[in-house]
Amino acid sequence: MSMSPRIVCIRHGESTFNAAHRATGRDPFHTDARLTERGHEQVRAARARLREIPFELVVTSPLTRAIETTMGLFGEHPAAPQILVEVLHRECQESSCDVGRAASQIAAEFPHLRVDHLPEIWWHAEGEPNAHGIHVEPRHLFDRRVREFRAWLGARTERTIAVVGHGTFFYHLTGQWLDNCESTALDLAAEPALA
Repeated sequence: MSMSPRIVCIRHGESTFNAAHRATGRDPFHTDARLTERGHEQVRAARARLREIPFELVVTSPLTRAIETTMGLFGEHPAAPQILVEVLHRECQESSCDVGRAASQIAAEFPHLRVDHLPEIWWHAEGEPNAHGIHVEPRHLFDRRVREFRAWLGARTERTIAVVGHGTFFYHLTGQWLDNCESTALDLAAEPALA
């Protein structure tokens, strides 16, 4: 019987959306928000904590704040893990920061990452947008994505995996709310958290 893989879930560093929302309590309309300078500092601090883990694979959300976090954490990691962009664990789309950018724009900014497997529009863009023009992802679709991502991880052959993603998604995957750049282990043998 094979042992479960070691999976470490890492929330992205502070984004411009996080900082503005914390200050005002309102959506600042930062589509696909980037990291703040504080977010980059959090990434540098987390990099030291993660350096000794021999990751084979890093799975990052295609949202820019996650990619920036991934590159800061693992761009020069001694294990040189493969970095894979995956849409299943993008954030639950409720706010402006959760709306992505076209795959071609990501490819232009991050040419070292493969995104040719992503559709050009990979975020939720169906149905009627809300009053702010945001297509809010229905809960049943989000819950299905959490289950699908858990199954996707379970089918991987790598034994040590880092997943860089988002607060709400990780809460539903692990049952824990993570602060920016905080991490937690995911045990696939345990019961699913909330989804």
